Amino acid sequence: MRRRYLALWFPFLPTDRWRIEQGASGEDLVAPPCAAPPETGSSPPLAFVTRVGGALRLAAVDRTAQRLGIVPGLTLADARARHPDLAVADMDPEADRHLLQRLARRCQGWSPLVTPVPPDAVVLDSAGSDHLFGGEAALAGLVEDSMAELGLTCRLARADTPEAALALARHAPGPATDEGAALRALPVAALGLDPEATLALRRAGLKTLGDCAARPAASLAARFGAGAVTALRRLLGDEARPIAPMAQPAPLRFERRFAEPIAHERAVAACFHDLLQEAAGALERRGLGGRRFRLVLLRSDGARHRLQIETGAPTRDPALVLRLFDERIGTLADPLDPGFGYDSIVLGIPLAEPLAAVQPALDGRESAAAVLAELIDRLSTRLGPGGLLRLVPHDSHIPERGQQAVPASQVSAPLRWPAPPPGEPPLRPIVLFDPPQPVEVIAEVPDGPPHRFRWRRQLHEVRLYEGPERIAAEWWRRRGGEGPGQGGLTRDYYRIEDAHGHRYWLFRHGLYDEKPAPRWYMHGLFA
Repeated sequence: MRRRYLALWFPFLPTDRWRIEQGASGEDLVAPPCAAPPETGSSPPLAFVTRVGGALRLAAVDRTAQRLGIVPGLTLADARARHPDLAVADMDPEADRHLLQRLARRCQGWSPLVTPVPPDAVVLDSAGSDHLFGGEAALAGLVEDSMAELGLTCRLARADTPEAALALARHAPGPATDEGAALRALPVAALGLDPEATLALRRAGLKTLGDCAARPAASLAARFGAGAVTALRRLLGDEARPIAPMAQPAPLRFERRFAEPIAHERAVAACFHDLLQEAAGALERRGLGGRRFRLVLLRSDGARHRLQIETGAPTRDPALVLRLFDERIGTLADPLDPGFGYDSIVLGIPLAEPLAAVQPALDGRESAAAVLAELIDRLSTRLGPGGLLRLVPHDSHIPERGQQAVPASQVSAPLRWPAPPPGEPPLRPIVLFDPPQPVEVIAEVPDGPPHRFRWRRQLHEVRLYEGPERIAAEWWRRRGGEGPGQGGLTRDYYRIEDAHGHRYWLFRHGLYDEKPAPRWYMHGLFA
């Protein structure tokens, strides 16, 4: 069978990942992000920096920065000189590698032979599977649409070797109608050699792969090394090297079949307990713990009973899982009816996470975190995943977006809230108004602190104040509105104490150079 390879190149992987994390959790990589990548002019360019020697240099940029001539390799000072509004974040190579692995896992739905090519590409062998999706072109279109739905910029190319497909995706100016001619027109940088060898090829007058192919292989190897000849042969299809695909772990699925249907409750419970023991052993060998357990009871008449539970933390404790299934069965509107008995019982674990060994306490008591996790699991199983919510910190400097409510069973580990400095009063009030309530403020100067304010038809004299604490708008959420929740305007926050000793948190929404008459809002009350 003729091998065919499809290469996916993500030229803006770090910045696309950042926008996905800002717009959605991206846990399953199935939902499109809330915020689409901004167009040129609608937001500042974004760059990721890393320290090289004693200087900060750009390691990755987004499309907007690239169009402005800001490219990786520039120092941060040079980039800021070209565009003072450049938005900067720290490079996170580990997060990028993790996303690339998840994308490769996703591509296994189109081909079993997939491999990630760090730092920004994935290659899959499409021979033998492309006909399931309507051919090569249809498969490429399906993959491209899927990546676009995730908010990822992706360039695709097809070729007879993985190296050729990657080179076309990275260096070809557009789709190739003639792969051979397109490969020979690629620059010598497509060989993937070190910068010194690539520069030597250019100085020798070899600008493209076609120029290199026209020279004798022996002279190329003598002057530029055998690696240059090997890379050229693989790109032009003269030498084949198959990809090393990612290993697909065996599914965590455990089944018991019976020669005669069983209907007795104790027999079913004993079989289920054996399946849980077998699953615990398999999870322990892999160093995993189950987060989602699915039980399927297949009746002799063809009917199926499906039950599923989720845990807030990975576990392989059969007794705990058994208690949660008992809670789940107790919530059913219709009790399980075995009929003439069950032919087989299947236990599946579709979601598992790493679980390391834990040192128990000397007195034998369970930790408070373990007791809380078990309580959350029981309540979530009884009330449903959305019936028990938990507030967790959210990475946003906008006060009303500093936390979010998520199902408690999805929070695998307790998160610490930011604590105020020792001996200092809290910077944020306990009570926040949603939405902030408008107030009438009288200030001594237009951009100064409140002198007195009227709220809920009562006039308050300001005795003490602290501020302003200036919070800029989230530029990636700007929509041009003027309300407190619509972004686009700067906020100046003040901590106020009135003549009666009551403390308030007020802010002016907008500066006078942003809006002629900015309004004031009451956002919270201190204890």
